[in-house]
Amino acid sequence: MRVAGTAVEAMSDTDLSGVRSSVLGFVFQQFHLIPTRTVLHNVADGLLYRGVPQNERLARAADAVASVGLSHRADHRPGQLSGGECQRAAIARAVVGSPALLLADEPTGNLDSVTGDEIFRLLQQLNDSGTTVVLVTHNTELARRAPRAVALRDGQIDRDERR
Repeated sequence: MRVAGTAVEAMSDTDLSGVRSSVLGFVFQQFHLIPTRTVLHNVADGLLYRGVPQNERLARAADAVASVGLSHRADHRPGQLSGGECQRAAIARAVVGSPALLLADEPTGNLDSVTGDEIFRLLQQLNDSGTTVVLVTHNTELARRAPRAVALRDGQIDRDERR
């Protein structure tokens, strides 16, 4: 298996960690934001394992926060945000390092339909700007809106190759 052109099947755990921190971005259904840290610091923490100096982490985090429309909430903690704002912060954290591949696990699963739509449009924008987005969802309406869908049914892959 190759991730961003790198064969990963025989890599050591240390090397795989390097690939995860430099090539992949993760968006979880449950946000996984640190409640005592501001949005800006939660996003900046996405660069910790790359060894990026703090000033640069914060500058890049501010750009990522702006890219998801949260600059006005950058100094807020997760408990002060709506579900959609938390998910946008989680997306900013996932993309702050400009990953080649973004893996999103049910990123709209616990959001209302309007906010879920906003998150889907944001993921589309990321894809349009060159990031490969793999979106896992049970929402068939959302899957139909994707440029390509691969369904897993009863353990079998059912491909939908639309473009």
